[in-house]
Amino acid sequence: MTQKVVFQTLGTVSGKQIGVATLNVEAALNALDLDMVWALNAQLKAWQTDDDIAMVLLDGAGEKAFCAGGDVRALYQASKEAPGSVDTLAKVFFEEEYRLDYLIHEFGKPLMVWGDGIVMGGGLGLMAGASHRIATERSRIAMPEITIGLYPDVGGTFFLAHMPEKIGLFLGLTAFQMNGADALFAGTANYLLRSDDKEPLLDALAEVMWDEDASANHGRLSAVLCAREVPAQESFLKAHHETISALCEGELTDIAQRFKALDEEGAPHFMRARDTFLAGSPLSAHIIWHQAIIGDELPLDDCFHWELGVSVNCCAHGDFVEGVRALLIDKDRNPKWQFADVASVPEDVLERLLTSPWEGGAHPLDNL
Repeated sequence: MTQKVVFQTLGTVSGKQIGVATLNVEAALNALDLDMVWALNAQLKAWQTDDDIAMVLLDGAGEKAFCAGGDVRALYQASKEAPGSVDTLAKVFFEEEYRLDYLIHEFGKPLMVWGDGIVMGGGLGLMAGASHRIATERSRIAMPEITIGLYPDVGGTFFLAHMPEKIGLFLGLTAFQMNGADALFAGTANYLLRSDDKEPLLDALAEVMWDEDASANHGRLSAVLCAREVPAQESFLKAHHETISALCEGELTDIAQRFKALDEEGAPHFMRARDTFLAGSPLSAHIIWHQAIIGDELPLDDCFHWELGVSVNCCAHGDFVEGVRALLIDKDRNPKWQFADVASVPEDVLERLLTSPWEGGAHPLDNL
């Protein structure tokens, strides 16, 4: 049976090694399931404390995707079979996925993600915490959860809030697909390389004199990457930052009205953004708007605590099951959301989604 994650080590002239973890379900665009999350958690922890490992590379098999997100089909089936309750699989999957994302953020050693092709949802959760985040001319980077009744989790509460003003909120509400230049502007990537440069890059990294000083190794990796960077494409987000900030200012209902009023003759990117936002889950839109407010205030671990509660609530009480049905199961692309628009969402319904199932008690992520 083919391994879903392939682990290997590459030798270097220094005697130190490079750990390589490759997501290996190319037919599913390297989407993460629970077994893959467990395997990555275990191996990254082992490499984190192994003095022979100088740095780690995380990449995806094939040329289409680094990682298209989490395997939501299994979560859909489990949530459908236990409507109205916090399904065990949903809780375990999100908990373990967030532990993995947090580990990457706090890894210490240089950890490089090769974000070529599709990097979406849970894939961006893996990439966002890495110290060295590579985009290419083929990168398509997004948080499209509003289209399936979820919201940008996997640490999105933290990293979206730390983007240039209102960019994170815009990305969450519209599922906008960033190119490499957009990713550099937003901070989800910090280097832009050619897609055909991975193997030459690995050859160059094998010639580096790594040692056991993690800080020095960060500098060594950065120097190699800086020498291989290529000029960025045009960034729509950077060019239209002022317009995006104005669009996403204020209350959610006001934001929705501004999107509705966008000129039909405007930039195609804005038209797609408008259509995705207005067709997405109104419940998700409210969560995303609330998330943008609290993300500036919460430390990273508290962001993951908050997300775990909201994610399992979305599976039990939100639009998630219907969103996955419409987009991925029946593929009719005609979801019947619980509410017609953002103005129709009652405050008590939203409050229920935002209230942790573990309110006042022990939280599954207390030991992050």
